[in-house]
Amino acid sequence: MKVTVVGAGNVGASCAEYIAIKSISSEVVLLDIKEGFAEGKALDLMQTSTTLGFNTIIKGVTSDYASTAGSDVVVITSGVPRKPGMTREELIGINAGIVKSVSESILKFSPDTVIVVVSNPMDTMTYLTLKASGIPKNRVIGMGGALDSSRFKTYLSMALDKPANDIHGMVIGGHGDTTMIPLTRFASYNGTPVSQFLSTDVLDQVAANTMVGGATLTKLLGTSAWYAPGASVAYLVDSIINDQKKMIPCSVYLEGEYNLKDICIGVPCIIGRSGVSDIVDVKLNEAEKEKLNNSALSVRSMNEALKAVLK
Repeated sequence: MKVTVVGAGNVGASCAEYIAIKSISSEVVLLDIKEGFAEGKALDLMQTSTTLGFNTIIKGVTSDYASTAGSDVVVITSGVPRKPGMTREELIGINAGIVKSVSESILKFSPDTVIVVVSNPMDTMTYLTLKASGIPKNRVIGMGGALDSSRFKTYLSMALDKPANDIHGMVIGGHGDTTMIPLTRFASYNGTPVSQFLSTDVLDQVAANTMVGGATLTKLLGTSAWYAPGASVAYLVDSIINDQKKMIPCSVYLEGEYNLKDICIGVPCIIGRSGVSDIVDVKLNEAEKEKLNNSALSVRSMNEALKAVLK
């Protein structure tokens, strides 16, 4: 199996590292536009193989899409961060051009691949990739919900003082500070609702912490996080490559599910070899439905900036 990661920055390199360490794929191609950058990251990672005990081959290339041919999964992390004075529309316009070009180049050599979108704004870039490429909707997946859910479970673990791997919870909606929806009502500790252990006030604080999870790390680090995003991508890729059929919240194209149409937004999905094999209909209450509808309005507002790119 072969995975390509476009963008050899912190998130892309971490993703490649975790895929190799867990032996998810036999080959990883790391591609970047900066001369020698991906080659250097790949060589550095390969030099850990004997000490970490993996046999995955990691190859770095500069803008050589021919080397990505036959990829089973392609992860797109390309894009620029928002800079001071830059409007949201300007950021979307720049990143949309990058993501559109990357997806077109990838599909020339891997027409049957599953594309995982990480570039921000993630829901909008996922929508762009689907519309611009014309490939089946099950093969375009936005990663955000997997990351947001991992942060949600971490904050629940801290509040409960219990192991994170014993806790289940998911975040749906848009991948943004004001658009994501941590589903506290469904969260559980080894099958028992966390509401039996935590007060409403504490659960509300956990949800609030989750929603600003990325911003919190940016403030602490001075840059965006990369360990958890890279691990979340690898987790998603693992379910695709090995047909694990895990239920993972992902940004996918909806055609009536959750009463939403013509939008990519985070909902629970079954992820396997073909990408999205099913969208799970979680029975939301009226308050949760309202939050999801409001989140969709915000995502649609961002999508408006794509009109020029999609002409």
